[in-house]
Amino acid sequence: VQHLTSDGGVCKTLLRAGSGQRVPPDASVAVRYAGYLGNWKSFFCSNMHDKDPKLMKLGKDITLLGLELGLLSMAKGEVAHFSFAPCYAYGQRGCPPRIPPDSTVFFEVEVLDFIDSAECDAFFELREEQQDMFPLEKVLKVAATEREFGNYYFHKQNFRVAKRRYKRALSILDRSSSSEAEQNQINTSKVLLLLNLSLTYLKLEHPKQALKYGEMALKMDPGNAKALFRCGQACLLMRDYSKSRDFLVRAQCVQPFNRDINNALKNLARSCTEYMAMQEEMCCRMFGRLRSS
Repeated sequence: VQHLTSDGGVCKTLLRAGSGQRVPPDASVAVRYAGYLGNWKSFFCSNMHDKDPKLMKLGKDITLLGLELGLLSMAKGEVAHFSFAPCYAYGQRGCPPRIPPDSTVFFEVEVLDFIDSAECDAFFELREEQQDMFPLEKVLKVAATEREFGNYYFHKQNFRVAKRRYKRALSILDRSSSSEAEQNQINTSKVLLLLNLSLTYLKLEHPKQALKYGEMALKMDPGNAKALFRCGQACLLMRDYSKSRDFLVRAQCVQPFNRDINNALKNLARSCTEYMAMQEEMCCRMFGRLRSS
């Protein structure tokens, strides 16, 4: 048993070690938890059955002092048991009717993931003119963190929230640069976000928007295989087969052994064949009616 506070009010028992850095202060954390009373005898709260626990901000969404101290001692993938004395839990009043006054509570906690969002949060609290004065290095870091949030929600298949985070990151990169080197750094970050947005719109079944962001990426990086592939996929969904083939063949020239690109070309050929067969059948029906009349 590890005592996390000098008064012994927060105690930790490690069940499974995690990996990497510990959860930093002001992070946004995804956790599974279950809370108990009476030395693990009486259950009072849990999100163990939630499919995708949401990201919670330390100090804002997680307000139980003992739980916050406990999380700051943990790494991604770690599982632990904690006991929190009343002053680190619900205090003298408790939380009626479930938690009596002066209750020691017990938690099982698993850290699923976290994003260090302190600098990002501080940036978005600034006024617009203050954001414009921010050093480029820090702006790029903020944009990267927002993209990380977008990726988190994308992998949870929450594409609408992912889209908003990618667009938020893109919006702060629309700033003037003092040199070509700085502009190249900005463009590199922008291309990653544009590719993410193109794929997200494909998942949302909005191919016109997917094509728009794919073509924006190509303006900055004309030979980008992913951008060509995304544009080809979008055109295929819009049944613009000629344009789709153009994009996909260009992507294949860049990456001739890419399985996804080659499969997309096979799907394109199949779609073209089916489309031609359908058109031929329609023509036969039309002329058949004309002959019969």
